[in-house]
Amino acid sequence: MTERVHVFGIRHHGPGSARALGTALDALLPDVILVEGPPDADELVGFVGHEQLRPPVALLVYPPEDPGRGVFYPFAVFSPEWQALSWAAAHRVPARFMDLPQAMQLASEGAEREARSADPLEALARAAGYDDPEQWWEHAIEQRLEPAGLFAGLLEAMAALRAGAPDPGLRERQREAYMRRSIRVALKEGFERIAVVCGAWHAPALADPGPAKADDALLKGLARTKVETTWIPWTHSRLSFRSGYGAGVGSPGWYAHLWTVPDRAPIRWVTQAAQLLRGEDLDASPASIIETVRLAEALAALRDRPMAGLSELRDATLSILCGGEAAALQLIHDRLEIGESLGEVPADAPAVPLQRDLEAHQRSLRLRPSSEIRELDLDLRKENDRERSRLLHRLRLLGIDWGQPLEAMGKTGTFHELWRLQWDPQMALSVVEASVFGQTVESAATAAAQKKSDGEQELPALAALLDLCILAELDGAVLRVLARIQEQAALHSGAAHLMSAMLPLARAARYGDVRGTPKERVLPVLEGLFERVLIALPAASASLDDEAAAQMLEAMDRVEEALRLAGREDWRREWLEVLASLTGKDSVHGLLRGRFVRVRHDSGTLDEGGLHAASRFALSTAVPAAQAAAWLTGLLRGGAVSLLHEDGVWRALDRWLRELTPEVFDEAVPLVRRAFSTFQGPELRAMGEKVKRFGSEGAETRSVETEEEIDAQRADRVLPVLAHLLGSRHA
Repeated sequence: MTERVHVFGIRHHGPGSARALGTALDALLPDVILVEGPPDADELVGFVGHEQLRPPVALLVYPPEDPGRGVFYPFAVFSPEWQALSWAAAHRVPARFMDLPQAMQLASEGAEREARSADPLEALARAAGYDDPEQWWEHAIEQRLEPAGLFAGLLEAMAALRAGAPDPGLRERQREAYMRRSIRVALKEGFERIAVVCGAWHAPALADPGPAKADDALLKGLARTKVETTWIPWTHSRLSFRSGYGAGVGSPGWYAHLWTVPDRAPIRWVTQAAQLLRGEDLDASPASIIETVRLAEALAALRDRPMAGLSELRDATLSILCGGEAAALQLIHDRLEIGESLGEVPADAPAVPLQRDLEAHQRSLRLRPSSEIRELDLDLRKENDRERSRLLHRLRLLGIDWGQPLEAMGKTGTFHELWRLQWDPQMALSVVEASVFGQTVESAATAAAQKKSDGEQELPALAALLDLCILAELDGAVLRVLARIQEQAALHSGAAHLMSAMLPLARAARYGDVRGTPKERVLPVLEGLFERVLIALPAASASLDDEAAAQMLEAMDRVEEALRLAGREDWRREWLEVLASLTGKDSVHGLLRGRFVRVRHDSGTLDEGGLHAASRFALSTAVPAAQAAAWLTGLLRGGAVSLLHEDGVWRALDRWLRELTPEVFDEAVPLVRRAFSTFQGPELRAMGEKVKRFGSEGAETRSVETEEEIDAQRADRVLPVLAHLLGSRHA
């Protein structure tokens, strides 16, 4: 190491390294700081120190023509790189990134990227008696309160490890060559105290920049591509995401704790865990806190640790504070060890226009992004809530699933929506990717929907897309998707696809007015689909296997719901007429025939006598047991309450089961049980009572009928003839 260059090997996101680095910088007072990171983002370093740039944050470097290949460089408040940049900002010292630019790395993505076969710290950890290199680093470095000699010791240790390590690969050699080049540039510019902050593994390679010839040869001819950079908010949970310099940390909440309260960290950690448990109405007494800390310290002593670390605290917390309950420990892991702190980025930081438009909507609608999961209850009769709904639906069209729609339990009005919101930092990249469609949320969502419709061939998918476009209130996209549905409906003859497409269209026709979409645009398309369904259904219902019949049944239920929403009585009559024509056809699967009968019965077009006759026909021994059970399944679909008073159905079922041979009965019982498996407890109890009463009444009736039907005098007349036929004498 030259007198002008001072290399500080650190661990990315290591609070102990960050604390030691701050002390070292205070002692050195460098006049320039070089940090391992992308030089492409040097212009963004000036934002460090801005009051609105609050970690965790990340640098995003991406090629504008393909944002999906973007690379993240995350920073937490306890990251040594962040502390180095913050120190430079506070002392008005220039700071630069010095790693191989992403403009070069992304341009040669197919270049050699060999990974080291083993963790370089494994040998040091093993020598110190540790099985886990991460635990060794935490105990030896991160929990170290006295930084004296730390960086010199790390430099020596890493030099020894590198001496016996295999070749790290071309890309790693190129990265270190570029870092040395950056150091030479700083030396040439006349800086006297150059602080180099890099991963500990690279420190020996940067201590002496040496001649430039070999490095220039490694870097010669590397291509470049255009990249853009920006700051984006990050979360603690995403700090484990390996990108950029390939570093992550498994317990960022614990590391943040070590950074903020280095002294007496164990007792403060257990106290926070107890507060968390109490907030969830779980018991956590002061005595249990004391005993947990004592056990953790005892475990650390037994394991020859300088202080209780996370592993000791986990074991002690599980045993005492959580009472052995893994669920309580998991809560502590999720809320404390990981945490969901979301950073902030200044409004004037570089960003694509779409991002700025989204942020403007978030501010005006008072929808602040948060990494916490929260539910949003919207009343579409309120203008602000309607605009919120419109924004969330438009983002869904762009693949930005900030909000997920939920089923609103107990609220069935058309003016009500329930959402679950959670912002993921990865969505920032999704915003960049979506910016190719437009500069505003509305224009981008419209273009994205139109592109999806142009490339979609399946009618159900197009109908679902239309539904989403109406919810997003994108008139231009609605017209395009409607046109595509008409085109594809003319080309499709498959009844299942046509039937599945009806429900979204019917929903759009019924509820479109809530969003300001005239139903006159949708009804002609829906009517055309319905006419094609009526024509295609007879052929599509014939000769189906069990799986195809189940799929057709689902499609049929969607048509039923679509007809209910459409409210057209003429359509309903035509539909029931087609079902009536198919009810008695043997070529139609029993599952469908049973459902046809049930629909006709519930609509009032099949009277009690017709229902009983259909039941006797379908549940006879002449019908294969599997088909009879399938018919019963179709009949019972949608609930059995309306059938409880139909004695003819239950008599037919009873007679069918009694007349089955033992072999066929064994085959039929599982199928019958499956038919009743979807019912809830109250329905099952009601049916059980019905069968119980019906069974006792039936037994009495049968015994009485048997006694009344026997006529002894008439029987005596038959006996001589029967004896003659059998060749025996009649007494």
